[in-house]
Amino acid sequence: MGMDSLQVTPISQANANQRRGRAGRTGPGACWRLYTESAFVSEMLQMTIPEIQRTNLANVVLLLKSMGIKDLLSFGFMDPPPQDTILNSLFQLWMLGALDNLGDITSLGNKMAQFPLDPPLSKMLIVGEELGCSEEIMTVVSMLSVPSIFFRPKDRADESDAAREKFFVPESDHLTFLNVYQQWAHNGYSARWCGDHFVHQKSLKKVREVRGQLEEIMQQQRLQINSIGTDWDIVRKAICAGYFHNASKLRGIGEYVNLRSRIPANLHPTSSLYGLGYTPDYVVYHEVMYTVKEYMQTVTAVDPYWLAELGPMFFSVKESSSDFHAKQRQEQEERRQMEYQQKLRDDLERQAKQEEAEALVRSGGQVVEVGKKRAPRDNLRKLKSSDAIEQEERPKGKVSGPSVVGNDSDSDSAAAKRRRAAGRKPRVRSAWAAAG
Repeated sequence: MGMDSLQVTPISQANANQRRGRAGRTGPGACWRLYTESAFVSEMLQMTIPEIQRTNLANVVLLLKSMGIKDLLSFGFMDPPPQDTILNSLFQLWMLGALDNLGDITSLGNKMAQFPLDPPLSKMLIVGEELGCSEEIMTVVSMLSVPSIFFRPKDRADESDAAREKFFVPESDHLTFLNVYQQWAHNGYSARWCGDHFVHQKSLKKVREVRGQLEEIMQQQRLQINSIGTDWDIVRKAICAGYFHNASKLRGIGEYVNLRSRIPANLHPTSSLYGLGYTPDYVVYHEVMYTVKEYMQTVTAVDPYWLAELGPMFFSVKESSSDFHAKQRQEQEERRQMEYQQKLRDDLERQAKQEEAEALVRSGGQVVEVGKKRAPRDNLRKLKSSDAIEQEERPKGKVSGPSVVGNDSDSDSAAAKRRRAAGRKPRVRSAWAAAG
């Protein structure tokens, strides 16, 4: 969550060769290069750096998360972006509430993924619906999606500046855009009205088209379309919900400093807050433009309590010493909650593995019980041999029927009795037995 900047860099050799081909597209031509051959060889890259490796990926990461892809660092991008870029995008989405503490997408994140907008603008729309000002936020978001709606001809500069000041809302440039669109709508979307007030008619038509598309998406998502009327403080709070990470504090006359990155920025002379007569203590801005120095564009004054409410991970109201222990207890409770969520996630994964193993067993397969090691083959052989020995030894101590196991003399006398009963003489076993 740093500052996005547009840097001027040399073209690549591939771009230069592609532009050279334009000279002979319809017939023989000549290409005049405005650089030396040594600059072409030593200063230019062979290929252009892919855009995915040099832009903010918050919208891409949110889309992948909504598709169920969890491990983005090992995802198979064709041109893998730097890991720091992915981590910064994940951090931005967590900060906006699109991801939970475990990195999984939330219900808010699923709603944000349905809008073809930057995540902060999507967050503004959803919070605006909750606060009851979705119509006004739709207009503001649509106005931010087009270039500047005002034009300033050189021969009528003073006249155009005076016409522009009529639309100024002292607390916010966002509300100034809202005021322009509402005035255009009240005048029947007139082209003549745009010319009289130095406003681009084509830009406002584009705004109207974008606003209609956003309204259709909100209806598909079953989000209410409501209006707050003239209570525009609620609209400023919804704007703060999307851009609280770009909050700045007054440091001097017209000079601010970002509360998180400590980057200094100034009010642009065309801002409605520039000629307000006083400068608010806290503002949020849409972007920073660097020309001679850093200028904030599209600025809105906010209440510091809104920052503490909407961005508690960064901001808090200064508390007295009596509340210090209460804050510590709250931080400990949040830490325990994060640990509990991690444990719950591990338990769910373990349960899913056990259910999968049970399903495999029911289908006739074999699976090792989860959490236990497989027995070695030698140990299994020993167990089988010991079981066989026990089964062989067990019948020797038992016989069926009333007879019991005795000594050899008892067995011989029993055999002699059976032979006498059959009418046969007893057989002499040995000389010692005959002498006896």
